[in-house]
Amino acid sequence: MNRIIPGIIFFLISSATFALSLGDISNTDAVGGLKEALSQGATKAVATLGKQDGFLGNPKVKIPLPESLQKVESIMRRFGKGQQADELVTSMNRAAESAVQEAKPLLLGAVKQMSVEDAKKILNGGDDAATRYFREKTETPLTDKFLPIMRQATAKAQLAEKYNQFAGAGKRYNLIKEEDTKLENYVARQALDGMYLMIAEEERAIRQDPVGAAGNLAKKVFGALGK
Repeated sequence: MNRIIPGIIFFLISSATFALSLGDISNTDAVGGLKEALSQGATKAVATLGKQDGFLGNPKVKIPLPESLQKVESIMRRFGKGQQADELVTSMNRAAESAVQEAKPLLLGAVKQMSVEDAKKILNGGDDAATRYFREKTETPLTDKFLPIMRQATAKAQLAEKYNQFAGAGKRYNLIKEEDTKLENYVARQALDGMYLMIAEEERAIRQDPVGAAGNLAKKVFGALGK
């Protein structure tokens, strides 16, 4: 019987918590709850992607060959040289899986630096407001961290040089964006887009199901958003 009582108390407290509106929550609690939830979402997204097949085995974020190489790829496959294309795709995705592990400290740093004003904008924003905040605060430094990893991983792939040749020509005719003129730039951008996509999914899940949030403060804050 003694074991049951604490569970009932916790349920009553939780029910009372979710009866609150966002206006009933202090700035301190709002920021604290948001930080709990965002730390959870960022950590989970990095853990999901930063392992073998985190990118390669996930159709949502798997990095394909750039469009400028896809015609070359089809020709190579006709002549039995598809293995080179497969090796490049694998190299790109393995590089992304390795690089994304470098993102966690910067993402958690962005959470720690969050101001009350930032928190209000996120809480009152759309389903991806937190993800947009992460992108704004971390995209540039993460690109700097990702590029050397991508460069090293793709340098040995035989198609990497071919891509850079096509991209250089494409740039002259405005067919390829400046940021994609090197293969490592393309892979870094794709990796970041995939990471922010997964963070956005975590954010939506927490907003839709506050009970699944990491801590009691996060449950209180996101539960109140629906009131």
